[in-house]
Amino acid sequence: ENAAGALRNLAASDANKVAIAEAGGIAPLVALARDGTEAQKENAAGALRNLAASDANKVAIAEAGGIAPLVALARDGTEAQKEEAAAELAVLAANDANELAIAEAGGIAPLV
Repeated sequence: ENAAGALRNLAASDANKVAIAEAGGIAPLVALARDGTEAQKENAAGALRNLAASDANKVAIAEAGGIAPLVALARDGTEAQKEEAAAELAVLAANDANELAIAEAGGIAPLV
């Protein structure tokens, strides 16, 4: 919970976005967004949102399987999780391949 929250805050910095991705931080955040506690899911979605400000990380998050858990949070999460996941999906959708993957994962309905 605390690690995901710390990464969320650290990922606000452009230099840290690169460092977190290079250190292998995306896959564990995706796992927390899928399987973590309620607080971990929220913090992981927020960290992924911050990381996705980088074009390379948009691709890396999708490649790590991040779209499906974010769609699930946008659909079924707590209000805070829905907000974080919806914001993250909006950022990821700036990539054409991700836009299609979000639609294929059922991500349109929870965002409407």
